[in-house]
Amino acid sequence: MTAPLIAFQRVSVRFGGRVQALSDVTLDVPANAILALVGESGSGKTTLCRTLLGLTPPSEGQVLFDGEDVSALLARAPEKFRRGVQMLLQDAVASLSPRMTIRRAVEEPLRIHHLDLAAGRARLSRIFARLGLAEEVLEKYPHQISGGQARRVGVARALVMEPRVIVADEPTAGLDVSVQGELLNLLLDLKREFGLTYLLVSHNLNVVRRISDRVAVMYLGQIVEEAPARALFDAPAHPYSTALLSTNPSVTATRRRRRIVLRGEIPSVLHPPAGCRFHTRCPVAQPRCQAEMPPLAPIADHRLVRCHFPFALTMEATAA
Repeated sequence: MTAPLIAFQRVSVRFGGRVQALSDVTLDVPANAILALVGESGSGKTTLCRTLLGLTPPSEGQVLFDGEDVSALLARAPEKFRRGVQMLLQDAVASLSPRMTIRRAVEEPLRIHHLDLAAGRARLSRIFARLGLAEEVLEKYPHQISGGQARRVGVARALVMEPRVIVADEPTAGLDVSVQGELLNLLLDLKREFGLTYLLVSHNLNVVRRISDRVAVMYLGQIVEEAPARALFDAPAHPYSTALLSTNPSVTATRRRRRIVLRGEIPSVLHPPAGCRFHTRCPVAQPRCQAEMPPLAPIADHRLVRCHFPFALTMEATAA
């Protein structure tokens, strides 16, 4: 079996010794795949991405990139690792300095990493043409370009480093639906052309369904379900996944005719519930859920689920 390009191995992250932002996260991302992270705000999606980028070191466990520990790679060859893993930020315009032309902004990584500027500029010219950006955009300032152009500039700045992995944080947020579609098609095309691997963070379930190969659903710092995208959207197994998908009518399958409203507030990461972390809001929780933490275990359809009673809420919704 081919080793994954990215592997999170029992990763936990604590802040100040008390706040457990991530708890025992194990997740593989194969090369040339798109894996999406979904879940409510505060579920740990961004923190998990930061561990891959080396910005937040794990308190326990390790993150592997192409079989090597990220912490060791950053200590031994930080520039090589940084080139290999690039990021697309949610606010593309804000990520560009208002005092720099677009040319200066997209060439800055070449200078930081002491790469051949002439070769980089030639590569950048080809990338701009591929992204449908006119050369004249290079001489403009961020406030002079549209939101869609800013996203493409962000893609160009990442691609000029010839990465293997792109971490995309809400890449379509704030864009019109038509512009979103164009950007998603572009990301898919670039994945095939450049052999890219994406780790995607998004609250937009339509985006996730459209381009992801696999989806990891996070809740309170844990992965509660990981599954092929189609299997997850057709029949989520974890009650939290079922409720999350039911909030978006356009991705609600026939068998889930009603919206599932979760009761209560998300618990604090300072004091996570005993047993299953979701049991305080789960519509199908049983006494066992309050006392015993379920493992992230394999079930049918090549998926992993952290639940004592997988598919219980899906079946309940179907019966209703």
